[in-house]
Amino acid sequence: MQHRRKTVKDYVRTIVDFPHEGIMFRDVTTLFADPRGFRMCIDQLLHPYAGEQIDKVVGLEARGFIIGGAIAHQLSVGFVPIRKKGKLPGPTISEDYQLEYGEAVMEIHDDALTAGEKVLVVDDLLATGGTAAAGIKLIERLGGEIIGCAFVIDLPELGGRAKLEELGMDVHVLCEFEGA
Repeated sequence: MQHRRKTVKDYVRTIVDFPHEGIMFRDVTTLFADPRGFRMCIDQLLHPYAGEQIDKVVGLEARGFIIGGAIAHQLSVGFVPIRKKGKLPGPTISEDYQLEYGEAVMEIHDDALTAGEKVLVVDDLLATGGTAAAGIKLIERLGGEIIGCAFVIDLPELGGRAKLEELGMDVHVLCEFEGA
């Protein structure tokens, strides 16, 4: 009997009705916990950018820190976190963005990037694209040049990929899940 090779999607656990009823939560902690799955994830996120100059990896709070740290290590480049308001200790710049119910603010240290640096943006999940779009605006305000945005999971029905592509971004995803 022939076995199908596992894909990144096979390592992602779905938790029904979390954080509330009607939500199918795509849990990447099971992917991160498996050494083979995690290595596959990092390698596949990096693959499209082989040979490209990347000066910094920017991770979006919070699971983007895990992926971004691993990618930055693999490339021997610096890692920059984009965090929710009030979490960074130094001087920051901020960007507001819309949530389903209300508004949120993302921040980056004002000295985290040098103008002209080539940046790869990473996170675990692309849903509406609001967080990523706010991150992109922060990077661009500091003069960073985004070479791509890489995500483990896309939820295509929520339109995030289209939103980022409208901003001129190259978007790379490893797998898709239907529904919200």
